[in-house]
Amino acid sequence: MLHDSRSRSPSRLPRQLIVAASVLWLLLTLFGPMLTQSPSYHAFADQRAFGALPHAMDVLSNLGFLVAGVAGLWALHRTRFVAIAPTARCMVAVFFVGLIGCFAGSSYYHWAPDNAALVWDRLAMCVPFAGILGLAVQQTCDDDAAAWLAAIAMLVAAVSSTLIWQHGGNMLPWAVAQGGGMLALIALAFLPSRKGGLHVHLGVVIGFYALAKVFELADAQVFGMSGELFSGHSVKHLLAAAAAWPLLSALGKLRVNAATAFWPNKGTMPVSNKLRC
Repeated sequence: MLHDSRSRSPSRLPRQLIVAASVLWLLLTLFGPMLTQSPSYHAFADQRAFGALPHAMDVLSNLGFLVAGVAGLWALHRTRFVAIAPTARCMVAVFFVGLIGCFAGSSYYHWAPDNAALVWDRLAMCVPFAGILGLAVQQTCDDDAAAWLAAIAMLVAAVSSTLIWQHGGNMLPWAVAQGGGMLALIALAFLPSRKGGLHVHLGVVIGFYALAKVFELADAQVFGMSGELFSGHSVKHLLAAAAAWPLLSALGKLRVNAATAFWPNKGTMPVSNKLRC
């Protein structure tokens, strides 16, 4: 029996775009120009120590990732009796676990900044990148397989980019993976959420990330303008951690709405009968 190809195109298109983006990343990795890291990359503005803790503000500001990650996992746990698509639940878990990893990786790096420690910082960043991209695809496209494909593709590209830079010094694959992932999020932010999706405000996530990058680039300028109270890089950590707020908000609203809707029935909330991550 013949099927109308137009009825299948909406679900196939996200997968095709993900494959195309992955191929583009691979081509740029293999044939793109060499992009080297600045020799002064590790020279952060705030070099102050606090007792035995070197680079204290850049280390301590990573606590924002730990707080956001733990709060997110707790919020997700509190929705265990609320029907959330299993794929969305898994992507949210990956994102928040990744934030805890960022706390560990970035703290380790800023304790004694060098290329060897930076590898762990970037590897940790790969996990929340994969989680948020997979979640964005899941909540806008009626295709859970595409969400998994996007998350896995981002994870593979980001990890590979880190290892390529570690062994060859080429920053281009990392820049393309990070920038390409952000462009994908921006595009997905303009699409309506699918019915029953988590409804995370992707625009707010993007806004916090963009602000974090601005403060990262203005590290020394912010340090000087603040009277050497704090640096741009320390603020960057806090803003990047704040990008978790839209996910926390979405989980909270989902739980409240479910409780309100089912309050007449003695507060019973719907339970998903599907496997959870």
